[in-house]
Amino acid sequence: MTRAAGVASVLLVFPDFTPRPHLVVAAAAPHEKLVAAAAERLDAPVPCEDWTVRHLVEHMMTWTPVLAGSGRGAPPAARTPRAEGNWVATLDAGREDLVAVWSEPSAWTGTTTMTASELPASMVGTMVLCELVLHAWDLAKGLGEPVGWDDAVLGEVLEAMQQMAPQGRGSAFGDEVPVPDDAELLDRIVAVAGRDPSWRP
Repeated sequence: MTRAAGVASVLLVFPDFTPRPHLVVAAAAPHEKLVAAAAERLDAPVPCEDWTVRHLVEHMMTWTPVLAGSGRGAPPAARTPRAEGNWVATLDAGREDLVAVWSEPSAWTGTTTMTASELPASMVGTMVLCELVLHAWDLAKGLGEPVGWDDAVLGEVLEAMQQMAPQGRGSAFGDEVPVPDDAELLDRIVAVAGRDPSWRP
């Protein structure tokens, strides 16, 4: 990981994100089945505003290698791949690499780069963890498929999202959606991210 002179100011801006490499495999578990189903439903709407399944999987194809590269301290430039040809295999391979990288505790230490920005590596790892759950939920909702995780995973992801979302309001995340105090953990996670837990196609 890189450690340039400007790191101290970055670390003062962002909170101290907790390393959670042990959760990455569990958070990623539903994706293979969902992506396979997505290949048959690319035009279905998803909870992200004005997006279809196609937009979502192309977003994942764009940022998966960047996030994996960030875990190695050297992300590639973002590209604009399309959900064409054997894209399912390409995305599956990319996600396997992403999960392998961020399952290593060393990826969460020090600082790294994300496109042109230098950030704490634990912050980027937290982004990966939250994205794995959120985008699986997005796909599942769009495809009408069930999805779920163990409460131990969801509790950690909720805490991570509560740290992450305020940094990305208006860009990565919308305004928080109100939910009851006793709402299920997954509903609370997606609500913090600006999704409506009760969304339907």
